[in-house]
Amino acid sequence: DIKPGGTFAVIAALAGIFLYILLRFRKWQFSLGAVVGLAHDAIIILGAYSLLHKYMPFNMEINRDFIAAILTVLGYSINDTVIVFDRIREYLREKKSLTLAGLFDDSISSTLGRTFNTSFTTILVILSIFIFGGDNLRGFLFAMLIGIAFGTYSSIFIASAIAYDFLKTGKEEEVHGKTSSSKEVVASK
Repeated sequence: DIKPGGTFAVIAALAGIFLYILLRFRKWQFSLGAVVGLAHDAIIILGAYSLLHKYMPFNMEINRDFIAAILTVLGYSINDTVIVFDRIREYLREKKSLTLAGLFDDSISSTLGRTFNTSFTTILVILSIFIFGGDNLRGFLFAMLIGIAFGTYSSIFIASAIAYDFLKTGKEEEVHGKTSSSKEVVASK
């Protein structure tokens, strides 16, 4: 009963997040990038549990705590992704002279410090609870540790990259109504 319910909860959360990002950013490319990044996070947690459940000295059952951990990680990861996408949208309005690649690069660079500081402090807190907390919480916290680490990674390297790839149109990039060829983009780097 938990497996079908949990699967439905994760799929419903991903569909809801797709619609939210679509309404907020008005581009399906951002929604696709966010959902692929979140699916990556959920798959990594499932894979870690599958590989390590025999070797860990604590309970790693797929139960309600596990589903709660996955949904919490999805919420945490989408927060990071939305911050990066907000900066991209802000720079789309402000930095009209940049290419799409430069715009994504500047946006990610400007949010990188905040993203790592937030993730590092969250991991410190979860790690201390994992070490000093009770055995009942360790499976949940283990999923959270893995999820936050990979959620930070996916916000920067997966969600943004997929949004960038789908925003590009063939061999040309259209930025702010101006079209520049790929050779010009490469030459400007």
